[in-house]
Formats: sequence, C-alpha cells, structure tokens
Amino acid sequence: MTAVRRGKGLNHGGMGQPIEVTGDSKEAFVRLMGYLRPFRGAVLTSLILVVTSSLLTLAGPWLQGRAIDLYIRPGDVDGLRRIVFILVLVYLGAWITATLYGRLVARTAQLAMANIRRDLFARMQSLSMGFFDRNKTGDLMSRVTNDVDAVDQLLSQNLLTIINSVVQIITMITVMLLLDWRMTLAAVLPIPIVVFVVRRIGRLSRPAFGAFQKQVGAMNASAQEHLSGQRSVIALNQQDKAKSEFEEINLSARSAGIKAQTLTTMMLPIMFGVGSLSAVSVIGVGAWLAVSGGSNGVTVGLIATFVIYAGRISRPLTTIANTVTSIFSALAGAGRVFEILDEEPDLVDQHWAFELPPVQGWVDFEDVEFSYVPNQPILSDMTFTAEPGQMIGLVGPTGAGKSTIINLLNRFYDIDDGSIAVDDNDIADTTRDSLRLQLGVVPQHTFLFTETVLENIRFGRLDATNEEVVEAAKLANADHFITALPNGYQTVVSEGGGNLSTGQRQLLAIARAALADPKLLVLDEATSSVDTRTEREIQTALLRLMKDRTSFVIAHRLSTVRDADLILVIENGTISEQGTHEQLMELNGFYASLYSAQFRGRSRHVID
Repeated sequence: MTAVRRGKGLNHGGMGQPIEVTGDSKEAFVRLMGYLRPFRGAVLTSLILVVTSSLLTLAGPWLQGRAIDLYIRPGDVDGLRRIVFILVLVYLGAWITATLYGRLVARTAQLAMANIRRDLFARMQSLSMGFFDRNKTGDLMSRVTNDVDAVDQLLSQNLLTIINSVVQIITMITVMLLLDWRMTLAAVLPIPIVVFVVRRIGRLSRPAFGAFQKQVGAMNASAQEHLSGQRSVIALNQQDKAKSEFEEINLSARSAGIKAQTLTTMMLPIMFGVGSLSAVSVIGVGAWLAVSGGSNGVTVGLIATFVIYAGRISRPLTTIANTVTSIFSALAGAGRVFEILDEEPDLVDQHWAFELPPVQGWVDFEDVEFSYVPNQPILSDMTFTAEPGQMIGLVGPTGAGKSTIINLLNRFYDIDDGSIAVDDNDIADTTRDSLRLQLGVVPQHTFLFTETVLENIRFGRLDATNEEVVEAAKLANADHFITALPNGYQTVVSEGGGNLSTGQRQLLAIARAALADPKLLVLDEATSSVDTRTEREIQTALLRLMKDRTSFVIAHRLSTVRDADLILVIENGTISEQGTHEQLMELNGFYASLYSAQFRGRSRHVID
C-alpha cells in the first residue's frame, strides 16, 4: 500500500507542557459564576431571602431603640409587651429566612459542583495518553480532590458568607441613613481603611495562594509516587531517601503556606480595631448631638440603636476578612481545575472519520515514524504486514520500541509520518472507539477494579450476559479457580487485585479479552510474571484466545513466540531481523544469540 505522509511533530494540545497555575483569580471567579447561570431563579430567590433576613435582623435594634424612647422611659408596660412580641416575630422571621437562604444556596452550590465535577471528569476521559505522560498522577489527583474541594467550599460556604455579609453591610448602611445621616457617617468612618487594607493584602495574597496550591500538588505527587512504589522502597532499604525527598517538598509547601496565611491573618486584628473605633465614634458623635440642644432629634434610644449597629457593622467586615484566605485558596484551586478543562485533546477523530467496519485482521505498518518528544525518534521506517489469523512476535532489548508499536496500533498516539492500516483502512481516518472495539489487550500487569469477579470480566463488554461472562472465563481457564473462591463469581476483588495471585489476575484479563471477542489481539508479556506451571496454564488459555485472530505478542520468554508466523526483532526503533523462528536461527544474528543465551541461562542481552 502507499504510505500516507503526515506532518511531523506531536501536537500536545493547548499546553504541551505540564500544566501550571495561571493565578488569574478574576477570570476563575467569572467562570465559576458561569456555572451558576443555569440556576438564575434559585440565585435570585436566595438574594431576596438574604435581603429579607438582613432587614428583619436590622429591624431588631431599631425596635429596641423605640422601646427605650417610647415605653421604657415613660414606663408603658403594655406597649413594652407589644414591642417585645413584635421583636420575637421579627427575629423568628429573620431566622426562618436565613435558614431557607442557607439551604437554597447549599443546594444550588452542589448542583453547580456536580456540573463542574462532571465536566472535569469528562475532559480527563477525552485526553490522550500524551497528557497523562506529561503530568504526574499525584498532581492530577490533587486537582481532582483538593482543588475541587476548595471550589466546593467557595460555592457552598464562602459564597454564602460573602453575599450575606455584603447584603448586611448595604442594608445596614441604608437603614442607618434613613434614621440619621450624621450618626451613619460616624459609624462608617473606619470602612475606607478596611477597604484599602483588604485590597492591598488581597493583591499580595493571590499569587501567594497560587504558589501554595502548586506546592500542595507537587507534595501529593511525591506522596502518591512513593506510596505506589512502597514495596520497592522497602525492598531496597530506601525509606530514608523517600523521607528526605518528601520532606524537601513538604518544607517548600510549608513556607508557601506560611507566607499566604500570614498575609490574610493580618486582617483579623484590623477588623477588631475597626469595630471598636466605630462604636467609640458613634457614642462620641451621638452624645455631642444629644447635649448640644436644638432639633437634632438624637435620643438615648437612637444612640443605643446606632451603638448596636456600630458593633454589628464590623461583623460582616470581619467575616469577609476571615473568608479571604479560603477564597484566594479556592480561586487558585479553581484556576488549576480550569486548566484541565481548557486542555485541548491532542488526539481527536477527524471530521471525516468513519466507523471501522468488522475487520478480517490485516494490519499494515508502512514507513511509520514516531517520537514522544520532537526530534527524539522512537520508531523509524517501521514497515511490516500481519495477515488475518497470524501470530506476530515482537522481541528486542528494553526501550527498543515494542510497546510503542502496540500503543500506535491502539492509537494512543498519532504517528509523525507514514501510515498504519487495518484491512486497508488508515486508522487515522477511522474513529478511535470503533478501532479499539475490535482490538483486545492482555497486559503484563492487569488492572482490576474493586468489584466482583463477574463485573471485572464484564468490563470487556458491558452488555454481556452472566452466561457469556462464564463462557469467557471457561475459555480462559479461569472458571475452576473462580468457582473455588468464597463467593464464586460474586467474590469482590480487593484493591489492586490483592486477594488474587498474579496468575489468577492474568486469567481474568484473558477472560475479559475473550468476552470482547476482538479480531485483533495484543499480548503484552502476558506470562512474564508467573511461574512455569502457571505459565503453561495461561499459555493454554492464550492459544484458545488467539485462534482465528491476528495476534501481536510482546515476548520476554522467547519460547512464547517460537511458533509465531512472523517474529520481528526490534532494535533502536527499527526492524533489524524478521522471519519465523527457524529462519531467524539460520540467520544466526541477534535473535539466534539471544535465544541460545536465554536457554543456556547466560543472557548477554537485557530484554523487557
């Protein structure tokens, strides 16, 4: 077939490098508010409720002041009873509306968060292997957990607090102005100081919290990496090295956290001083107006009302100051979440892509060139043909490119040049899903979910019946050990398949592939981690699975590819030798020396 040339160089999507924090808090906030747009009715109702609650709360001090002037000083007991009853109703109404507001905001926030989590998970599912190669799992997990939790706190708690506080300030100043503008000026005199301090500290805190979130991501990545490889750490007695590496990152995170938190905690004593200063100002101005005579209209009750307001006006300001830390942290986390949402998939179906029809099993690699990193080729001029039903063996040193060939056949990556075709259909012109539905993989290390054995096998084809699952297990030689488990097919597999042996996990992988019933099959060193007896059992299952299928076998033990129709010897990203076992032995080249050395137990070459 004719090679279809493509432009060289990998497209790494929007970033092309490990994702970084932008620190653009304003943009992150605007985008977060966009997730509330579908719930405009609920948001409007929340605003009405919070204004109502605030007005009712503010009516209390005014009624208390009126009680002093109209009923307490004259000694009107009946009037005092009436106003106390009204006060009870007012505060009860304030509590009811505040409760309804809180519940509505919490519900709305969780609906928005569900959409954010849905979009984030869907975006990550759309990204190719290249994205996950460039970003550490621990850092991605930090974004999905810590950063999303910070956003959740912003929408469900901090946003409620901020809105409530702002409405309190606005309504309080409005009510105070209606009562007496002079006393109002005395009460709000310290507010410009607060605004200046909050803006100044906020400007310094935003980048500080961005740096802190980044350090937390790096710390989680280090912890995840070392915990995943803890067996190797212990076996090699490298616990001290692991501790020192983590401690270095931990100290960096600590320093960044101290810097960020220190800036925001400075606001608390300032807010306390503001409340005290406001109360002193009100008492001083009110007393002067009251004793200066004339028609000032300032009474003891009015002064008492404004003293209460002056004490309360610092509360929402203090609340805002206390919330600033969480807000900056949440916005930094939101920025990290949006970076993933903005990541463009670097592997997409072309607009003309078609569904790959049921295949016979022809596979053609023609002049394929590929590099994970530009200008660092992994495969060069890779050309071979696999015919329907053939078994193709892939052997060679570690890093030669065997697994890369399989990755390209699965279209985990797009090639730089050349073409890969299945039944004369260039896979770059077909949809990825239709290709992968016809390609089964039995990996070297099987991943099992914390589910029943039945559901783990059914993962190969979700619409399979229980009977079909059992038949696939029988084909894979797995039925006998499954039925011997405590709950048979309903036995729950522990995390990572820890309650099953390596061989049992491999047999489940074979059953999973058998259930999918693919025409193309990949065996990625499926027997390299088991003993000889288990290997024979797995080999029997594999021979049944490979029957009438085009199979690609990455071999660690060369005995597994001795009967292959075609063996490709991969060295430095190229095919150095190819042929049957007998032909390659007669050639007396790399394969022959490797085979002889392996079976004599004296390997001069390292293979994976």
